Amino acid sequence: MSRPRILIVGAGFAGYRTARTLSRITRGRAHITVLNPTDYFLYLPLLPQVAAGVLEPRRVTVSLSDSLPDVRLVLGEAERIDLDDRTLHYTGPEGEGGTLVYDRLVLAAGSVNKLLPIPGVAEHAHGFRGLPEALYLRDHVTRQVELAAASDDPGTCAARCTFVVVGAGYTGTEVAAHGQMFTDAQVRRHPLRRGMRPRWMLLDVAPRVLPEMDEKLSATADRVLRERGVDVRMGTSVKEATHDGVLLTDGEFVESRTLVWCVGVRPDPLVESLGLPMEKGRLLVDPHLRVPGRPELFACGDVAAVPDLENPGSYTPMTAQHAWRHGKVAAENVAASLGLGGARTPYRHRDLGFVVDLGGVKAAANPLGVTLSGVPAGAVTRGYHLAAMPGNRVRVAADWLLDAVLPRQAVQLGLVRSWSVPLDTSSPEVARVPGGPGQRQDAGARSGPGAALAADTGDGGTGGGGPGGARSHEEPAKGQPGSGPPQVRPGSGAAEPRTEWETAKGRPTAGRPGSGPTELRTEAETAKGRPAAGSGGRPAGNRPAGVEPARNQPGGEPARNQPGGEPARNQPGGEPAKNQPGGEPAKNQPGGESAKERPVPAPPPGRPPPGHPAPGPVKRTDVPDDPDDPDDSAKGDS
Repeated sequence: MSRPRILIVGAGFAGYRTARTLSRITRGRAHITVLNPTDYFLYLPLLPQVAAGVLEPRRVTVSLSDSLPDVRLVLGEAERIDLDDRTLHYTGPEGEGGTLVYDRLVLAAGSVNKLLPIPGVAEHAHGFRGLPEALYLRDHVTRQVELAAASDDPGTCAARCTFVVVGAGYTGTEVAAHGQMFTDAQVRRHPLRRGMRPRWMLLDVAPRVLPEMDEKLSATADRVLRERGVDVRMGTSVKEATHDGVLLTDGEFVESRTLVWCVGVRPDPLVESLGLPMEKGRLLVDPHLRVPGRPELFACGDVAAVPDLENPGSYTPMTAQHAWRHGKVAAENVAASLGLGGARTPYRHRDLGFVVDLGGVKAAANPLGVTLSGVPAGAVTRGYHLAAMPGNRVRVAADWLLDAVLPRQAVQLGLVRSWSVPLDTSSPEVARVPGGPGQRQDAGARSGPGAALAADTGDGGTGGGGPGGARSHEEPAKGQPGSGPPQVRPGSGAAEPRTEWETAKGRPTAGRPGSGPTELRTEAETAKGRPAAGSGGRPAGNRPAGVEPARNQPGGEPARNQPGGEPARNQPGGEPAKNQPGGEPAKNQPGGESAKERPVPAPPPGRPPPGHPAPGPVKRTDVPDDPDDPDDSAKGDS
């Protein structure tokens, strides 16, 4: 008899615990497969310490292959589930598709950032649900402090050192608490202008910090935050986010380059496509975590609305503690349904208390109902995390010890850019890459390559919250993989490809007579370094459908900021156009060639099909901003 096939979607708290428990119960009598975008389990409660430089990123990750030796790992994201055929279709990390067949399916896909219909938030804020977002925030905060220390303008210095966190729950409170300590330590080595210090703001519409916790713990956290210098504002939130800052609901405008969105989470949108009964975006299950009418389908964690038997009529909240316990019960009931375990058991829980790490030796905790604060709470909090982590305990403890005796390393690694971690994404645990495979969201969405590159390096950037002005998406990201087709200068005839090295260095393409027309490379081909496919290519004058021609040529104007500059603009007695291939004089000069007889150039590079925004430009950070440069009007750092 063949072994039953068990498929688990997601390896968060619920999925990881399900796989580990099933492996122990079945002992090789079932095929267990885990589908997950990453090859690690992420211990989310310690993510704020990664952003603050206390822990190295790998400390909060546990290898799935090493810790689940009897479980098959498939890297990818679930795209579609056929419940009748019992198949799941997924997309791998390199864009390849695949299909998995199952006898039992456990949905533990987790959650994504919760969005609210507030203007500008999706464009100028970043969430805090995955390791890429934590790494981005650490780099971003470090960069803002360093730029502020070097700034001569008091207004710019203050804006760069103002960090706005929205949401005073577990995550937002810990991010603000650790962030204030992190930036204070940085300015001790890089002093700001006299009388200035970093300012962290914590906003929430709730009447108090940590509204879901006991009032004593809430009061403890509020006191620690205020003593540390955090500007705590309850009953206040963001009305609008712009590239210059945030407009609050009380009417105040706060200039800032950083907006961290910790309002909450929503279930992964995968479960919405099943057409099954839902409860506020979560899949309805019975107390045994099985979907009614579908004996082969189970759900647990944040995607499941699990009845709370201790509080009839309600459902268990979306917390890591419940997800971890869901996983154990789901595994036992899946094994029982296959005849590989004991009897089914309903999910029941007993509240063991909560812990909130406030940085340093400060914390708020109520283990077993005993309210603690200060050093005792800090010791209980760290002890709880070490006990709850499924691995890396010694490494985490070693990092804590080193942080207590050595200064933190505040450097920009530059591994994650603003556009790599969009707020509106179905996979916050995966950073977007140029030319990567299509995601469940639209390929031309703001999370695409270049959508916020301008915000990464100048004044007024967006991102990780930095409300910063991303430029209009009319120019390609220079020197970035996947930045668009080869560049063509007006009057150069057939387009010639430029190498990525030439593009990055900003060098013009030398005209090569007889080289013939060239083909435009796709974004994926550019990112992977592949040559243009096909033979014969496409003449530069033949524009792809839907691409606007350059103006002031037979069909428009040359793309701005191209090597070689603009041609002369028909001024009487004007100079010839500079650096034009062939050295042709400008239009209306004696002996010159009529502009109408010039060959039609290729369309401006980086123009996508209609309805898809083009990537924005990249501004170098090692070159000081030029106030007289008109193209520097939308600077920013995210």
